[in-house]
Amino acid sequence: MIGYGVVRYVGRLDDVYGPGLDWQLAHFLGLAGFLLFVPLVLGLRTLLPGGVVRESAVGATLVGLATCVVQFGVDIVQAFVATDREELRSLQHEFSGLPGVRAAIYDVGPLFFFVGIVLVAVLAARAGRLPWWSPVVLLVGVLLPSVDLDLMPFGGLLMLLALLPLRRPFRQVSAG
Repeated sequence: MIGYGVVRYVGRLDDVYGPGLDWQLAHFLGLAGFLLFVPLVLGLRTLLPGGVVRESAVGATLVGLATCVVQFGVDIVQAFVATDREELRSLQHEFSGLPGVRAAIYDVGPLFFFVGIVLVAVLAARAGRLPWWSPVVLLVGVLLPSVDLDLMPFGGLLMLLALLPLRRPFRQVSAG
């Protein structure tokens, strides 16, 4: 997410961000970022108490991830095919204009990932696997890009910071 945001930001500085090396690199980094969340979410699942809430949160997160992967994959393919920005926009509109695609892949689907990953972090904090502040920092990291996509690198850094405690088992300190 950090790499996608940085390359996207730098690529837009010359006002020629469209099909080309900067677009492709940014989108490959974004795709890799989303794909790396799959083992993270599945690993988090094993740290949480079983039940419908866990399975629903993990399932929703994975569905959202799938829509993000499709979105970035389509963007990469379209940029390979397009010869210029206008053709890229035309291809994007053709795809998003297919029945149900805009809602599933662009508007609603990705929300399942962003809401789901925060919910999974809340469950992990409740189970003592993450500190209390991790879901809060993760929520801020998830929300920043919705304010402005140029904030994506900072959102990615906050997401990394929020999930960093997973590199070591977290032991919840009890009062007393």
